[in-house]
Amino acid sequence: MAVLAFDGVQLLDVAGPAEVFTTANEDGADYDVRIVSETGAGIRTSSGVRLSADTSAEQLPERLGTLVVPGRPDWRRAVDDRHLVDLVTALSTRSSRTASVCAGAFLLAEAGILEGRRAATHWRLAGELATRYPRVRVEADPVFVQDGPVLTSAGVTTGIDLALALVEADHGADLARAVARQLVVFMARPAGQSQFSARMTPRGSGHPTLRGVMDAIAADPAQAHHMDALALQAGVSTRHLSRLFRTEVGMTPGRYVELVRVEAAQALLTSGNDSVDAVAARSGFGSAESMRRSFQHIIGVAPTVYRARFRSTAEQGTRG
Repeated sequence: MAVLAFDGVQLLDVAGPAEVFTTANEDGADYDVRIVSETGAGIRTSSGVRLSADTSAEQLPERLGTLVVPGRPDWRRAVDDRHLVDLVTALSTRSSRTASVCAGAFLLAEAGILEGRRAATHWRLAGELATRYPRVRVEADPVFVQDGPVLTSAGVTTGIDLALALVEADHGADLARAVARQLVVFMARPAGQSQFSARMTPRGSGHPTLRGVMDAIAADPAQAHHMDALALQAGVSTRHLSRLFRTEVGMTPGRYVELVRVEAAQALLTSGNDSVDAVAARSGFGSAESMRRSFQHIIGVAPTVYRARFRSTAEQGTRG
C-alpha cells in the first residue's frame, strides 16, 4: 500500500488511510504500508507538519497492490508539477488499483487515469474538476466512487471511508468493522452516502439566479420542479440554467432535485412513523419504487434499511 506524499499535501489525506491500513494489521491483515515521496526525502504538509517518507519511488517494488494519491488544497499547484503528475502516472501503471483522496482526483485526472470514468472529489471542487476535465464523469455527492480498479473519495475524512472499504474488500466486513471500532469512526457510511447537505449548497453558490432556484427546490421538494418550470422561474433558458448548475455546483438541476428529495426522505424516515409510501409522496417521489431506486443509486441501501440503520443509531445516541 503506497501512500504518496509531496510538499503541500493535506496531512489527513495521508494519515487517514495509512492509519486504517496499519490498524487493520493489528487485527490480522498483512498490509505493507509505505509513505513514499519522489526522492525519499521528508515533505512539509499544507498544515506545516513535516512527514518523513519510508522510501523513494525508485525503491518501491516493481508491482504495487494499491496506490493512494492524496491531494493538496491548492490543486492547481499539484497538476502544474509535471514531475508529480508523471510520478502518479508511473506508479499507477504498476498498481493493481489506484485510489485518490479529496483533491487527489485532480492528479489522477491530469494523468489521464480518470478518462471516461466516474469520479468523486470534495463537493466544493466538483464543479472545477468537471470543468477542467470534461471527459471525467464527476459525481459531486458520494463519499467515494469506484470505477473498475480506480477509486476516488470526496473531502478529507472520506479517505478513511475509502480505506475501510478497501479493507472490507480485501479481508471481509468483520475485520473492517473491528478497524472502525478501534478508530471510533462510522463503519455504516456506504459509498453513496451524501458527503454534504444538499440544502446547504446554495450557501456555496454566489450566483443570485442559481441561489433562488435552489432555495425554491429545497423549500418544497414535493413540487414538480420540471426543468422548464425552473428556468421560467429563474428567467433564463433551460440551457443556461443547466450550465449554471454544472459550473457552480458540479451537477445537473435534475440531480440536485433528486438529492434534495432523498435528503427530505431521510429526515422523514428517521424522525417519524409514516409509511414508505407516505414518505415518498411527501418528499416528491412519484412512488415508493421511484424513491427506492434513488436511495439505492445515491446511498446504496433501500429506504427501509436506511430507516432501520439510522433511526436505531439515533435512538441509541439519545439514551446514554
